[in-house]
Amino acid sequence: MKYISTRGAAPVLSFEEAMLTGLARDGGLYLPETIPQMSHADIAALGGQSYEEVAFAVMRPFIGDAFTDDEFRDIIARAYAGFAHDARAPLVQLGPNHHLLELFHGPTLAFKDFAMQLIGQLFEAALKRSGKRVCIVGATSGDTGSAAIEAFRGLEAVDVFILYPHGRVSEVQRRQMSTPVESNVHALAIDGYFDDAQARVKDMFNHFEFRDAVGLAGVNSINWARVLAQVVYYFYAATALGAPHRKVSFTVPTGNFGDIFAGYIAKRMGLPIDRLVVATNQNDILHRCLTQANYTPNGVKPSISPSMDIGVSSNFERALFEAYGRDGRAIAQLMDELKEGGFTVSQGAMQALREAFDSGRVSEEETSATITRAFAQTGELLCPHSAIGVQVAEQHLKPGVPMITLATAHPAKFPAAVEAASGQHPPLPSHMADLYERPERITRIANDLGAIETLITERTTP
Repeated sequence: MKYISTRGAAPVLSFEEAMLTGLARDGGLYLPETIPQMSHADIAALGGQSYEEVAFAVMRPFIGDAFTDDEFRDIIARAYAGFAHDARAPLVQLGPNHHLLELFHGPTLAFKDFAMQLIGQLFEAALKRSGKRVCIVGATSGDTGSAAIEAFRGLEAVDVFILYPHGRVSEVQRRQMSTPVESNVHALAIDGYFDDAQARVKDMFNHFEFRDAVGLAGVNSINWARVLAQVVYYFYAATALGAPHRKVSFTVPTGNFGDIFAGYIAKRMGLPIDRLVVATNQNDILHRCLTQANYTPNGVKPSISPSMDIGVSSNFERALFEAYGRDGRAIAQLMDELKEGGFTVSQGAMQALREAFDSGRVSEEETSATITRAFAQTGELLCPHSAIGVQVAEQHLKPGVPMITLATAHPAKFPAAVEAASGQHPPLPSHMADLYERPERITRIANDLGAIETLITERTTP
């Protein structure tokens, strides 16, 4: 299996190379040359299997000869051994034909654990074999950073630097990044918004001298391995509800488009997904694009769902690449137009996007009201992001087609918003009970590329 860039001008890489590289050298994102197919019988055979077995079957065709079957099974087993629920991703019924997929039973209580715990194990295996070390740099709106630090802390061949917008993540998210004691992890509080942090990370990847000097690697959802790991729970949930013998739909609260793009890959592999529904908060560039064909950033408004406070969705580039018939030059042009303010999606590409995706937008007031109503009607405490998914999903229910809404984070990660809406204070799980007492270690830094690169260079283990 080979991997190509969405902008068409970067070297073609193997799975392992694409994983360790992250962002392509032409600024694009890697995708497999072809999408492996699973037959009706292949998908049916996944029913009733453990999460780990489904993960192996779904991901194995993508990794080529990077790992043997036994190595890959061991990697998967280690990745999910620390999850608090034996089902890893249990389904809870919210109402007739509507189910919640709980993706928050990993060590940092967010869906990012499914990908990050796996990537940590993949990186460790690959680096141990090669004797190399890497410097991982990532940007986060909250959950990616804590999941990355949890996955890579203490690993000998890895230094980790996570940039997050100062004052714009929840206290739990911040403490999950700032309290690990291992010397190889660094939480950097950057001035500005998530988009600023994400832009600086991309700048570092495009500064090839720096990139090569520190051995830069990325674990944001720009990394294909992140997306691949998330494809698994679509198959796991769908087969639990009767796929491939009947269709299912998914609603995904998303800001950066990585999680729902994983659903698109699952559909392309043969999973009978009826609709993929994008759920956004008031930072609704994805909803505006899917309804108006216009992709123009409009600033970022802070919200009670901070992980979705994103003005530019990096992974949408992958969807555009597919919608434009895999024309790398067309995508490169669109990304140049984005730098100048935005772009309009062509009629043909819009048709392709609308064939795959629906969308909805939820206000702050509607988010809180959904938390209130869900608790009163079902006893389920929803985090604000999951509430956005539930609200939009209810607008897209279809008779005979089960709807699965992704619950992307534990309510305890956003206690203030959840308590204000429900009257219930969601407690942290026992393994995090002392989180508020642990000493923090944070570096404040300006939104300045030179300052960030200097700090990383100074702190990187030779």
